[in-house]
Amino acid sequence: MTEIDNPDVAQAFADTPGDARVGLMRLRALILDTAADLPSAQPLREELRWGQPAYLAPKGSTLRLGVPKSGGFALFVHCRSRLIPEFTQIFPEQDRIEGTRAVLFDDPSQIDAARHGWLVARALTYHHRPSG
Repeated sequence: MTEIDNPDVAQAFADTPGDARVGLMRLRALILDTAADLPSAQPLREELRWGQPAYLAPKGSTLRLGVPKSGGFALFVHCRSRLIPEFTQIFPEQDRIEGTRAVLFDDPSQIDAARHGWLVARALTYHHRPSG
């Protein structure tokens, strides 16, 4: 696992309870691994946004990791992007979705590297791709 350089981000993970922390750390690893294979996602920045770990690529849309009010943990995207609608079109009814802003998880075992990696890659290259 890649060490967290930003002390505020490290503290946000440390403050997250048990299973949610495990799930968020797995999502973090997926984001970092996916970004490593995408030259256009470099340099990837890991910062705190709205009190949550956030991942920003030069021509990407911000990804955030957090604990929703409903419990569990979540991968958040910009709610005005096409990311969640595209994701649910490609992978219909395979995840619990919150509107146009999040994929919700109850357990770390629900993270699918291929499916959720697709969403991460789309977010990290969101403004690099032609629209349409």
